[in-house]
Amino acid sequence: MNTIAIEEKVDELLACLDKDAQRVQESLSQLTELRTLVIKRDDVALGKLLENIQAGSDRYRTQESQRQSIRTDLASVLGCNLEHITLSVLEKSLSKAKREQVSRMQTRLKLLVQQLRKEYLSTALLVSECSRLNNMLLKSIFNVGGTGDVYYNANGVTRRQTGLTFVNLQL
Repeated sequence: MNTIAIEEKVDELLACLDKDAQRVQESLSQLTELRTLVIKRDDVALGKLLENIQAGSDRYRTQESQRQSIRTDLASVLGCNLEHITLSVLEKSLSKAKREQVSRMQTRLKLLVQQLRKEYLSTALLVSECSRLNNMLLKSIFNVGGTGDVYYNANGVTRRQTGLTFVNLQL
C-alpha cells in the first residue's frame, strides 16, 4: 500500500474514533441520567435507561469490530504487531496534516476518557452509598445480623430482647 492508501485507512480510523468519542459522550450523559434517576428513585425511567444501554451495546460491538479491522489493516501495512499500533505510533508515519488530525483525536479521546472515569467513580460511589444506607435500614428494621441483648429468666432460659426492631421476627 502506498501513502495515499495508508492515509485513506487513517481517515477510516478517524471516522471510527469519532463515533467512539460520540459513544463516550453518550455514556457520560447516561451516567449523569443514571445518578439523577437513582436520586429521584424513578424505577420506570431506570428500567428504560437500562434497556437503552443494552440496545447500545450491540452497536458498540460492531464499532469495536470495525476499529479492530482497521487497526489490523494498518498493522499489516506498516509491518507492526497489532498490539503496537497506537495513535502515537501511527502519527510517526503520517504527513503533517494527518498527524495533526490524529493528535487532535487522541487529545479529544483522552479528555473524554478522563471525564468518563470521573463520572463512573461518582456513579459507583452513589450506588455504593445507596446500598450501604439500604443495608443499615434493613438491619435497623429487622435487626438482621445483630447479636442483640440476651437475657436469662429465673429458669435459666435465654431470651433475646426483640423490642428494638420495627418488625417482630419471633413466632
